Amino acid sequence: MSENYDQENSPHGPGQGYLSGPTFGGPGYGYPVPPPPPPRNHHRALIITGAVALAFGVGAGALVNGLGSSPTGTATATSKTSLSAGQIASRVDPGLVDVVSTDGLAQAESAGTGIVLSSTGEILTNNHVISGATSIKVIDIGNGRTYTAKVVGYDASADVAVIQAQGASGLTTASLGNSSTVGVGSSVVALGNAQGKGGTPSMATGTVTGLNQSITASDDLSGTQEQLTGLIETNADIQPGDSGGPLVNPYGQVIGMDTAASSSYQFQDQGSSATQAYSIPINTAISIANQIEAGSGSSTVHIGATAFLGVGVGSSQNGFGNSGNGAYLQNVEQGSPAANAGLTEGDTLTSVGGVSVSSSPDIQHVLVKYHPGDKIQVSWLDQSGQSQTATVTLATGPAA
Repeated sequence: MSENYDQENSPHGPGQGYLSGPTFGGPGYGYPVPPPPPPRNHHRALIITGAVALAFGVGAGALVNGLGSSPTGTATATSKTSLSAGQIASRVDPGLVDVVSTDGLAQAESAGTGIVLSSTGEILTNNHVISGATSIKVIDIGNGRTYTAKVVGYDASADVAVIQAQGASGLTTASLGNSSTVGVGSSVVALGNAQGKGGTPSMATGTVTGLNQSITASDDLSGTQEQLTGLIETNADIQPGDSGGPLVNPYGQVIGMDTAASSSYQFQDQGSSATQAYSIPINTAISIANQIEAGSGSSTVHIGATAFLGVGVGSSQNGFGNSGNGAYLQNVEQGSPAANAGLTEGDTLTSVGGVSVSSSPDIQHVLVKYHPGDKIQVSWLDQSGQSQTATVTLATGPAA
């Protein structure tokens, strides 16, 4: 889910956007586009549509120490005494990157933030920062260099991704804290690429106002949503572009990854009035990052390139769609694995890889464990109501 989903300028009309996210067919869906206009610049953000405080605190447990160390680079300095916001920023900034994701299908760019986990360029960010990207670059704050980045893996359900800066060495890494020690009332500083302006990261101060929060976060342009749990709530004024950036304690240690904010803030230069901001606890994020780095895929963790089927799911016009009888195909991309298997617009996809599907999220969930080149069976009902089955070879698509 990302703010570069441009409904109004889509050739398919409002609600018929380009991206590969859950609304239109899950991983690897995209539309062919006419000769491109100049790239449109946007800033990655998730908007809160609901928040519920749970009755228990952030789960305890030791931080998983796989990533986050820097055997050949320099780690950002921590302090034994409480620091000012400016001192925190000067220490942590060199361990951050600006992330610029390009969707070549939509001819759009969007900006986010990343946290450097290793001197060789492993970077932690939100999945929604790189979702739908056909290319990614990062600008390292520590050395000022720009690198091409590749997706190592992601957990879309937790909104965590790891990307790799190609050819990087000697990068300054961020010092990680232990999010299980965070309490309500703790002072925090959020850093990031606010509004996608680049350069010196922005700084927003605040306090922790809640622990173990559950939210529904949505993109107000695409209408896609995700459920996130176990979050740290603060009143720090994070903005679009801060996604993937660090939430830092008074000692210069990263204790969370900024992920979502309430919809009350004003965009561009109109000021901000955000009262709710949410961060993924760093213990949670690093545990997932270590799983990704170990190449341990699961039902939620995808390793490597995204599998591409090439279908777009929309509202049913024939009684199917989200009724439980299958996923109504509003679009099938020309030349895609789905098109080559014989699926067409108006068909109803009923199963993927032997698993029944009735929505785009269902398809996305099934495809998490697959990779480009894998062969899977798909079944569908054609427009005459006849059942069809074929084996398709998945192609490579944009990041999920």
